[in-house]
Amino acid sequence: MTSLRPLETHGLAAIRARIAAEVVGRDRELDLVLAAVAAGRDLILEGPPGTSKSTLLRSITADWGIPLVLVEGNADLTPGRLVGHHNPARVLREDYSPDNFVDGPLIEAMRAGGFLYVEEFNRAPEDTIDTLLTAMAERTITVPRVGTITAQPSFRIVASMNPFDNVGTTRLSTSVYDRMCRLVVDYQDDAAEREIVSRRTGLTSTRVVADAVGVTRDTRRHDAVRQGSSVRGAIDTALLAHQLCEMRGITIPADDDIAPPRDLPSDYTATFLDAMQVALSGRIHLDDTVFTTAEQVLAEIWQNHFLLAPAAAEPG
Repeated sequence: MTSLRPLETHGLAAIRARIAAEVVGRDRELDLVLAAVAAGRDLILEGPPGTSKSTLLRSITADWGIPLVLVEGNADLTPGRLVGHHNPARVLREDYSPDNFVDGPLIEAMRAGGFLYVEEFNRAPEDTIDTLLTAMAERTITVPRVGTITAQPSFRIVASMNPFDNVGTTRLSTSVYDRMCRLVVDYQDDAAEREIVSRRTGLTSTRVVADAVGVTRDTRRHDAVRQGSSVRGAIDTALLAHQLCEMRGITIPADDDIAPPRDLPSDYTATFLDAMQVALSGRIHLDDTVFTTAEQVLAEIWQNHFLLAPAAAEPG
């Protein structure tokens, strides 16, 4: 397995600097992902959704001028869907030939020297994963009636997995882990998430952005929640709260503090609860042992964020 191209230390550092300007709060992860793929390694990214895994890969492949071929791992991802198939209509007219073979995502990435990015890797069937193991080990794959396809040097396989989701997943074999590097990617810190929400929404209100990030991060710490919302929930909460305030004629407090003060207007805080219920209720996954609802959990988080925590911080 070869590296992408001969890279001097300063050359790789320049690439890293360009990509870092586009990715928020992922300096360490960028270093490790970039080092792994530049060294010619395939990689498993293990972490919850919404932690910038695909953003990192898009930035790297865009800088290198190669495609990122995305495929979702699930029961329907058979080896045939992954590798490709002969066009049935042309087979009837012409018989089987390399010319009427339609490349699947694996062959597409191999021919173009791109990254094959398999989301939900551990949901793919075992025989499909075995096909990927062959491509990883040999950098070639043999297709009946087509021949042997050899990958371009920049071809990589990058897989992602959600460690919190066990429904419909399979345990990966030691053969998979033996052929791939592994990196655990967790959520960014709160400052990075506020920066992401500001960039993605275009909102200039520090109050709305801080509150959206605060309540979203609280969903990850609640005792009744098995998996909380990603930063996408904070983005939607901020956007919905802003739209609701505009529609209802509610003035958003001009407050630059990160923590909410005690005297926030009740019409603003009530509107924020409405935004939370719509944006976050479908994004949190409760523990199987609790007897509550997502709406009740969010109401509790809202109460703590806007009422209890400010009162405790400023007694009297």
